[in-house]
Amino acid sequence: MAKDVEVQPEFSAKDYTDPPPTPLFDLEELTKWSFYRALIAEFIATLLFLYITVLTVIGYKSQTDPNLNTDQCGGVGILGIAWAFGGMIFILVYCTAGISGGHINPAVTFGLFLGRKVSLIRAVMYMVAQCLGAICGCGLVKGFQKAYYNRYGGGANTLADGYNKGTGLGAEIIGTFVLVYTVFSATDPKRNARDSHVPVLAPLPIGFAVFMVHLATIPITGTGINPARSFGAAVIYNKEKAWDDQWIFWVGPFIGAAIAAFYHQVILRAAAIKALGSFRSNA
Repeated sequence: MAKDVEVQPEFSAKDYTDPPPTPLFDLEELTKWSFYRALIAEFIATLLFLYITVLTVIGYKSQTDPNLNTDQCGGVGILGIAWAFGGMIFILVYCTAGISGGHINPAVTFGLFLGRKVSLIRAVMYMVAQCLGAICGCGLVKGFQKAYYNRYGGGANTLADGYNKGTGLGAEIIGTFVLVYTVFSATDPKRNARDSHVPVLAPLPIGFAVFMVHLATIPITGTGINPARSFGAAVIYNKEKAWDDQWIFWVGPFIGAAIAAFYHQVILRAAAIKALGSFRSNA
């Protein structure tokens, strides 16, 4: 009588699956409610983001206004402002990640588009929704506190005195690189597979990246790293200085996002090599 042979299960050397690249043009998206639901989620999330953060900035400036004989050490300080931005990103990415991916930032959307994570149609419409949400969020702040809004700069991003435009541009490029690189790393399917025993909530490192970048660059540019945030504040505040420096808050984040996408997808994940095959010859 033959002995039963125990069959060993086969294991793949690869314990994760990379999703296929998103088509460049996906017209079928326009026929799905999930697409429009995602646009609404991006709009509302960016609106809430600007509303809370701009209120925090204006509140801090009013609490430390030397003309009002206020306590110069009062208010939340730069640390509190950084927490407001990072904390809101953590909250909003957590709330919208399952609906729209939780971009809330045209630079993030652009980086993910270059990484073939979203289609061109979705990327463009996300950016439109984000910019409209930012405008509406700042509009709410101005509607509720018009005097404070105009007096304390409307939360608009401008290059600080003593810094040249090259320094401001570099700060935006590097700051956005940190953010978008964190987004790619936190949502990497390879990391999710290998670190499954240590559950890490993806919005947490993304929020912390925003927090850390704000600590470093608030004194330089007020920290943009989000073109919608800078654009929405400039539209509602509508002063010359905000518009003069506006290009920095678009060019810098888009360059930083492109570098982050290239670094993660091509260098770290070897996308080009995977597309061409492997260094090893197949038998």
